[in-house]
Amino acid sequence: MPNYHKLYTPEDSAVVFIDHQPQMTFGVANIDRAMLINNVTLLAKTAKEFQVPAVLTAVETESFSGYVWPQLLDVFPGQTVVERSSMNSWDDAGFRAAIEATGRKNILLTGLWTEVCVTWPTLEMLGAGYNVYVVEDCCGATSIAAQEAALSRMVQAGAVRLTTIAALLEWQRDWKNRAHYDALMGLLKQHAGAYGSGVEYAYTMVHKAPQSAQVPQTVVGKARH
Repeated sequence: MPNYHKLYTPEDSAVVFIDHQPQMTFGVANIDRAMLINNVTLLAKTAKEFQVPAVLTAVETESFSGYVWPQLLDVFPGQTVVERSSMNSWDDAGFRAAIEATGRKNILLTGLWTEVCVTWPTLEMLGAGYNVYVVEDCCGATSIAAQEAALSRMVQAGAVRLTTIAALLEWQRDWKNRAHYDALMGLLKQHAGAYGSGVEYAYTMVHKAPQSAQVPQTVVGKARH
């Protein structure tokens, strides 16, 4: 069984994005699809900020599934997307080579659909000696039941469940580490919902940072006539 007694770091982890494509998105029913896209975008941007290697893969782009979301491609411009015909990414030699090229054994896995294209490579990768962390709110399944059954199967095999905020904060680890602090706060304000609103409030109201440029001057501290 894999050993998860240590926290992962930006230096020993990689993140994988599997089949975040339109046709697959149409079938997602376990999570609001706009929230799913937002979570994936946040995780991708944070991985890039922390220089965590990312692997992108897609299935049958031209014939069925469509291109990887532009929100994800924009984070990694010019990066090769591993194209497959197989539902199980691990069956594809190009995908295996991309994972091996990261040199990392701690793999944060995301994708569509959870019950097939996330579960199957997770089981194979666990068997190959990888530690797999499934970022479940960056995964979409065809029903709530399918999501829970898939997560249960993966956990029974030795995978670990994570969510987006927990995943990216594990890379930051300690607020005294300032190298990525401001960039991370910017990403949280943009994508992290209530948490991001709290960060914005702390910056502007507690620490008296200048308000964001997008806030109209007429609304803040000035009566409207």
